[in-house]
Amino acid sequence: MGSYDEEAEFSAFVQGRWNGLVRTAYLLTGNRHDAEDLAQTALAKAYASWRRVRSSTSPDAYLRRILVTSNIDRFRKRRLTEYPTGDLLEPSGPHPADASAQVDQRQVLFAVLATLPARQRAVVVLRYWEDLAEAQVADALGCSIGTVKSQAAKGLAKLRAHPGLTDLSPMATTDPRSKVPA
Repeated sequence: MGSYDEEAEFSAFVQGRWNGLVRTAYLLTGNRHDAEDLAQTALAKAYASWRRVRSSTSPDAYLRRILVTSNIDRFRKRRLTEYPTGDLLEPSGPHPADASAQVDQRQVLFAVLATLPARQRAVVVLRYWEDLAEAQVADALGCSIGTVKSQAAKGLAKLRAHPGLTDLSPMATTDPRSKVPA
């Protein structure tokens, strides 16, 4: 990057997308610190190739792809050095309608999301949380629509099978936010 105009354009691009980018990164990583690191990594890579990013047909899709790819790379590196010692959270049991139970349900969802393989987690997050079409998810991940469909089905099946997420019904495939507190 060189000119002031390009830097101002990139700054405006970042300001309009930071919160959504961190939210998506949080769903991919499971914690705020890693999410912010992942978002910063993705933006640094986007900055380094800003001319290519801004000239693409969809800069947002390009940035999502950088984010997901960076997360997969981070996951691979972490897998070599970290060894989990147990479950992240215990199942929360029945889901009462009070606010604290909604928080518990959300924590269980994030914990279960964290147990999914990186590609399944990316598909579930992009498809159902970010509400992207299958073709957009396939483009972001560099895979076929069939792969998106199969990974989404497998990921949702694992989420539904978890005892702490018993109220995730098949309706969740059309709008998971209607069943899982946002």
